[in-house]
Amino acid sequence: MQIRQVEPGDEHAVWNILKPIFRAGKTYCLARDVSRAEGLRYWSGGNHKAFVQEDGSQMLGTYFLCPNQGGGGAHVANAGFATAAAAQGKGVARAMLAHAMDTARGIGFRAMQFNFVISTNTRAIALWKSAGFDTVGRLPGAFEHPTDGFVDALIMYRDL
Repeated sequence: MQIRQVEPGDEHAVWNILKPIFRAGKTYCLARDVSRAEGLRYWSGGNHKAFVQEDGSQMLGTYFLCPNQGGGGAHVANAGFATAAAAQGKGVARAMLAHAMDTARGIGFRAMQFNFVISTNTRAIALWKSAGFDTVGRLPGAFEHPTDGFVDALIMYRDL
């Protein structure tokens, strides 16, 4: 398995990972009917550096890395992760998180923060905690989950 930066021509495979996650509406604050163009722009546009994890020709997951804020907060990284349905539970997210933290450290970030971790996303929360992230804030009822109603969002943080 290899993790590399997204290249031209990866859009179709990246969208195939993102589309079912965005359509489910359970983990990202995007419209469930977000267009392909808007979804890909969110993932890899602007100041986001997007990466993919692949095994041969099979794309297993993708993540983006960016500054959490500008100016005085630009030393804190932010990231988003998505794993292909068939690759879930196989260590893909854990490998991408390790790569993201190493990459962030290597380009000068001093910490990483996840701004809006949906409290029902227990697998992600367990992974972030196992990697040393602490919950530093809770936003009560901040996310409207499609089946669970209004649920909390967590702010998670760790030094790099």
